[in-house]
Amino acid sequence: MRRETGIPPASSLRYNRGAIIRGVFRYDINYAAPTKEQRDRYMKGDCEEHLVGPDNQIMLLVYDGAVYLKDDIDGTKILFTRVKDKGKVYDEVKLLLDHHAHKEDGSWSFVTERESG
Repeated sequence: MRRETGIPPASSLRYNRGAIIRGVFRYDINYAAPTKEQRDRYMKGDCEEHLVGPDNQIMLLVYDGAVYLKDDIDGTKILFTRVKDKGKVYDEVKLLLDHHAHKEDGSWSFVTERESG
């Protein structure tokens, strides 16, 4: 008999000396998003909204307990829930901006051996 604990799946948790440490939740599938439990736990209270990137398509929602990053260009969504991980969101934004800039100028394009000459 399985007991419901309300704890997210083990794949989204990290363990440290037997204690569960929550951190970064990544949603790469189009319709994936934070669960109701995650929204109730981390995404509550006042938040600041920041829009960055081309056509302001990258959104940051900064809460007291978390930062939610949503990239409308490629559909990536990331929830940063620990104070230590909240600082990583700005590194992630820089990576996304760099990735999208390279994608636009074609420098990361796939080239076959025959095309490269």
